[in-house]
Amino acid sequence: MEVKAIYLSQMANFCYMIGDETTRTCAVIDPAFDPQKILTKVKKTGFTITHVINTHGHSDHTSGNAAIIEATGAQLCIHKADADQVTRLLSRLLSRFMGGKGSPEPSRLLDDNDIIRIGETELKVIHTPGHTPGSICIYANGHIFTGDTLFVGAVGRTDLPGGSFKQLLASVQKKIYVLPGETIVWPGHDYGPAPSSTIETEKRTNPFT
Repeated sequence: MEVKAIYLSQMANFCYMIGDETTRTCAVIDPAFDPQKILTKVKKTGFTITHVINTHGHSDHTSGNAAIIEATGAQLCIHKADADQVTRLLSRLLSRFMGGKGSPEPSRLLDDNDIIRIGETELKVIHTPGHTPGSICIYANGHIFTGDTLFVGAVGRTDLPGGSFKQLLASVQKKIYVLPGETIVWPGHDYGPAPSSTIETEKRTNPFT
C-alpha cells in the first residue's frame, strides 16, 4: 500500500491518496479546494483513481468531489448519516466559494466496519460520530485516516450542527485508541506540531483526549 499526503493550503487541509501497488489503483480521501492539484499529483504516481471517500460531509472536505469524479469516473463513498450533506444547497454554495462545485450523489453509503476494496487493499470504515453524525475514519495496514475526528494534538470542533464532544471523545477513546500504538495517524488538517502522529503518541500527549 502506498500513501501520499496532498496539502491544500486554503484551510490547511490534507487530502490523501491510498494506492494498491498490485493493481496501481487508488482511493482519494477528502478532495477539496484544488482538485487539479490532486489529479496532477496522483497522475505523477502512476495510480488510477477508482474511489473518492469523504470522511464527513463538510464542504472543505468535499468541494473537489465533482471534479475528481468527472475526470476519473470514480465511485463516491460517504457514511449514510452524512450522505445528504454533500448535495444540500448550502453545501453546493460553499463548495463553489471554495473553488469547486456541488458534489454528485454518493455511489455507496457506508456503515461501521464496511470494507472498501481498492484492488487487493482493504480499507476498513470506522464510524466515529462527534464532529458530524456520519464522521468516519479509514483504517488500513497500520494507517488510520482520521478526518476531523482526531488531529495531531487536538480534536475536531463539535460546535457545528450535529456535533457532540461527548460522542467525539467516545469515538476517539473506544474506536481509535484501541488500535495498535504504532498505527500512523493521518489527520484531516495540519493543525498540530507535525503533519502526522501515532496512536501511542496521541494517547500520551493529546490534551483533549
